[in-house]
Amino acid sequence: MKNYLLLITLFISLIATSQNEQLAIDYYEKGEFDKALTLLEQIAAKQPSNYAYFQRITDCYQQLKQFDKAEKTIEARKAKYYQPLLYVDLGYNFQLQNENEKAKKNYELAIEAVEERPNYAYQIGNIFEKKALLEWALKAYETGTKGDPNLNFDYQIALLQGQLGNIELMADKLLDYAYQKQENTPIVQNYLTRFIADEANETFLSYLKKTLLLRTQKTPDAYWNQFLSWLYVQQKEYGKAFIQERAIYKRNPETFDNIVALANMAVEDNQSEDAIPILQFIIDNTNDLSWKISAHTLLMKIKIKEAKQEDYPKIKEELDTLLKQYNYNPYSLDLIKLIAHFEAFNLNNTEEAISLLNKALELSFSTREKAKVKLELADILVYDEKFNQAILYYAQVEDNVKNDALAHEASMKMAKANYYKNDFDWALQQVKILKQSSSLLIANDAVELYLLIQDNSYEDSTRVALTAFSKADLLLYQNKETEALQAFLNILEKNKGDSIEDETLLKIATIYSRKKEYQKALTYYKMILDNHADGIYIDEALYFSAEIYQKELNDIENAKPLYEKIVFEHSDSIYFTEARKQFRMLRGDNTI
Repeated sequence: MKNYLLLITLFISLIATSQNEQLAIDYYEKGEFDKALTLLEQIAAKQPSNYAYFQRITDCYQQLKQFDKAEKTIEARKAKYYQPLLYVDLGYNFQLQNENEKAKKNYELAIEAVEERPNYAYQIGNIFEKKALLEWALKAYETGTKGDPNLNFDYQIALLQGQLGNIELMADKLLDYAYQKQENTPIVQNYLTRFIADEANETFLSYLKKTLLLRTQKTPDAYWNQFLSWLYVQQKEYGKAFIQERAIYKRNPETFDNIVALANMAVEDNQSEDAIPILQFIIDNTNDLSWKISAHTLLMKIKIKEAKQEDYPKIKEELDTLLKQYNYNPYSLDLIKLIAHFEAFNLNNTEEAISLLNKALELSFSTREKAKVKLELADILVYDEKFNQAILYYAQVEDNVKNDALAHEASMKMAKANYYKNDFDWALQQVKILKQSSSLLIANDAVELYLLIQDNSYEDSTRVALTAFSKADLLLYQNKETEALQAFLNILEKNKGDSIEDETLLKIATIYSRKKEYQKALTYYKMILDNHADGIYIDEALYFSAEIYQKELNDIENAKPLYEKIVFEHSDSIYFTEARKQFRMLRGDNTI
């Protein structure tokens, strides 16, 4: 019974101590140092060797300007324990009182301790860092490395050099550290990304590229090619990354999957000029059926995107040849979907498209792959204005792959189908939910459709303009550009000054851009910039105007301020990252 009571007493005592410790830390973190000090002194009396409590007590004294008590506490600990980091504590206490000579003397004693035993370098360097004594921290780490070359403080030294503004030294040390401890390469790359993304560090990016290029030339190690490839990918310079990946592949053919990944990134970012040679390289250098079919499919997708109507017969012939070559198999699904899409949206042959996809659905694919086929089938049914059938397929996808990105995509497309069939209330309910989608693109599309329906229902309860707009939008979805353009122009003429005006201007500008009538497109984008500067389409108008000036008209002077406006005034835009890249390039930052 006595033992039982003793256990209970100990348990209650432990709980009380734990509560006091938490309360002391809470006071300390809130800056209530007098309250924290009382509790910390009680706790430290029971745990005299605990440096963490000692450090907080010393800090409380210093915050309360009780420097004499802090000094006595430090000296008492020095007399009891040999801990060279106490020289830093004592020196810092003198520094707070502007006794800089005494402070320096103690810091030097700490460095001398590192000279005698280099293993103290991390502990002493770390406490210098915590007290923002960066130069002394640097000296501690460098002294430790000098005393024992087996110690590696490259990472700590690199970060300190960065904080001191010596970014070139920081880059060199980080690269040295990454090379010596290659398992930590992702950590180094993650840190470098912060500087690469910073507008103020353009010279750093230039230096990093130069030093990596020099390392690839001086050291015959594929590691540096891979690192340089990573840097080019961060800048979306896929052609330059491909040069590095190809050099790596020649030394190690097992790295071929890196080239495949690079091709996919280039295609996803619409970098066709870079993607085409990478895809052709894959076709010419692999026997892997899935990679070969995928490369052919992506190449054809680029061709279709850039084709004129007179090119369609040749493209159809190429697609038919590929389908005959690869037939229906688990690897040709994307090719089949592409052919079906081309048949419907480019050749207006929906019967053939639906037949291809139904045949694909008979094959043994995973649930997710079948969901992709059903999505394409539903898209074609929308094209064919068979909205109810399309909605059934979208609903099946939602049900079959719940919580998958495809389910969110199907939900958005279902909302669009209801919008096209003028069931605006149902579409509005769907996009209310989709505004919270984890996919930025889907959330952005949902917000736009929500505002389009809501704004144009409030002003016009009969929704005449909205109905006309959805019909014109459907024509655009069906690739009937001429009819869609005329319909949008009619809406603009009848609804000048109404809330639907900015959406209509954007659609007209988009169509003119697709028709390569760039000056007309710019005219309508400018109407948005001039008359709807507070609207939700301002970033689109800026970005696409800049793209036309730069990439189609080679007018850098007009493009640059538009990209710049996105960078500095629309950081939440989905076009921000690409606008920043183009702005930097036009400014002359990416010269390597």
